[in-house]
Amino acid sequence: MTAEPAVLRNAAPEMSMGTSPVPPPHGPAEQFAAGRRAAAAALAAAGSIERTVPRARDGRPLFPRGFTGSISHTDRLAVAVVAPGAEAVGVDIEPATITSRTAAFILRERERRLLLAPAGPYTARDLFAAKEAAFKAMNCLGTLGEFLFWQIRLSRSGGALTAAYGGESVPVWIRPEADHSFAVAIRR
Repeated sequence: MTAEPAVLRNAAPEMSMGTSPVPPPHGPAEQFAAGRRAAAAALAAAGSIERTVPRARDGRPLFPRGFTGSISHTDRLAVAVVAPGAEAVGVDIEPATITSRTAAFILRERERRLLLAPAGPYTARDLFAAKEAAFKAMNCLGTLGEFLFWQIRLSRSGGALTAAYGGESVPVWIRPEADHSFAVAIRR
């Protein structure tokens, strides 16, 4: 994923994305550093002068004021999305194959029946990434209390995917790739 996917342009024209490869040995330190490089690139693309993204006590990235963002990584690629003016942003990149057993656990029966192929356009990996991205966007403000990402409900209306939990909802955009699924959620 080197170019900004069309999913971002559809999500919000003012969104910016940065990516960075994770260098060998692909461990946690390299993943963290790649995530911060991706965040710096996304901030630069969004017009921020400040490009440093420190870590909060709880581990969340602290983006500069006015530049809301999120970071995700695999052991090979880090991605960051920034949406100036958004209340919260969540991004996830998921490389793993989601087994039917895992899908049965994280997806409600209705989600499996209506959203998974062949009835719907998504794979279990797409929906896993969507729930992770939505969790980041919905959880980062701390207004919903503690909950787990799989408790989020996904629904589709008019071609748009929405994630909901505790009376809150957020739109989610998914871009499936051959080797991963990419999802972005924006809370306005």
